[in-house]
Amino acid sequence: MELTPDACYRALRARDPRFDGEFFVGVTTTGVYCRPVCPARTPGRARCRFFRAAALAERDGFRACFRCRPELAPGAAPMDARSRLVTAALARIAEGALDDGSVAALADALDVSPRHLRRALVQEVGATPVELAQSRRLARAKQLLADTAWPITRVAFASGFRSVRRFNALFAERFGRPPSEMRRGAHRGEACLVRLGVRAPFAWEPLLAFLAARATPRVEQVEGDAYRRTLAIDPHRGWLEARYERGRVRLEVGPGLVPALAAVVARVRRLLDLDASPARIAEALGADPDLGPRLRARPGLRVPGAIDGFELAARAVLGQQVSVAAATTIAGRLADALGEPIETPWPGLDRLWPSPDAIVAASPLPGMPARRAAALEAIARECQRGLPIDGASDRAWLGAIDGVGPWTLAYVAMRAGGDPDAFPDSDLALRRALGVDAAGLRARAEAWRPWRAYAAMALWGVAAPTDEGEDP
Repeated sequence: MELTPDACYRALRARDPRFDGEFFVGVTTTGVYCRPVCPARTPGRARCRFFRAAALAERDGFRACFRCRPELAPGAAPMDARSRLVTAALARIAEGALDDGSVAALADALDVSPRHLRRALVQEVGATPVELAQSRRLARAKQLLADTAWPITRVAFASGFRSVRRFNALFAERFGRPPSEMRRGAHRGEACLVRLGVRAPFAWEPLLAFLAARATPRVEQVEGDAYRRTLAIDPHRGWLEARYERGRVRLEVGPGLVPALAAVVARVRRLLDLDASPARIAEALGADPDLGPRLRARPGLRVPGAIDGFELAARAVLGQQVSVAAATTIAGRLADALGEPIETPWPGLDRLWPSPDAIVAASPLPGMPARRAAALEAIARECQRGLPIDGASDRAWLGAIDGVGPWTLAYVAMRAGGDPDAFPDSDLALRRALGVDAAGLRARAEAWRPWRAYAAMALWGVAAPTDEGEDP
């Protein structure tokens, strides 16, 4: 469905959850903007203005609704951005790149000029880098004010502001009331609890099962309906727990990671694929005789992402030509030997995934086939140099490493890169699912573009495939 104003108004009247986060509606008579699922009475068509991003509504003077809370809406999926540059820029802004850094530094990291970056974002998203960052900081602050009892100062700094005075003034200007009037949360101690929006339907159980089969002992843990793990975002270390409750993901972030809250939230959104558009995916793949029944059995199927690109690349290498269980065992031994100890509220969750520095310092790695160990060490050395793996970054360097073949590249692009069209066409389990060879699988998959990663997840099923990959 093309998002024309009339189409948006039809979705608004229906309160269609498939369009939550796809657009926002500003009501001219109230000066408030809402999500399309807002339970308030639907305004007349003549009083509505529609925006593709919250930042655009705010730029035009609309204030966020306190009833439907636009800050909880799911965001734009990678397919919604037309260029790799814009996708990478949005991801870094979401992680807080402009909270401590400048637009010039962000542009330099993306290998473009500040002017080109600004022009690309305005052209494709409709807002400047500063406007997007400011909108995200205010949305984060609004959520923390509503869901915690933190002091205003702590909320301001955790949201990415560097001046409490500036935060107070901007918040009052944007929302029409001071931050103190937003207080309603109960005291939750030093940990931080936030809720993350997701487009329905959401296949939480299959996603959790996939993560559970690959959970690195002592680093990750799945217990009941909760996913837990440790995480380092230098210089911060801590833990997190995610659960799916009443249509939202409940994310608790340990005190050590609260200063990096923006990055934690962005990474969890990628890990759980919260910004996917399940209606579009089902429409594109549902008619296929092999995919349709699988998708209907698990509506809202997601592609599990990665919370850290280096960790995912390492797991992909460890999983070459062995079972998922064997790869998980090897990963656990590596974490036990080289992972930094950390305290968490849960027994058995007490190691960080080994950093590139730890991998390089331990060379040669024990208990691994020599070629796989060499590949992992080579990736760690390149990551030490600052070469990226996450998001829309250029990962061509990864393919130049001996021992990293097409399957590993596709798997990393699919999960760490968030590429919805990445497809490991040499995967043994995928070929077995359709009863074809690699050439036959590639031919079948052409019809699944640009959602081949979701097709792979549907074919893999909840159970782990026999083999993780085919690279030597």
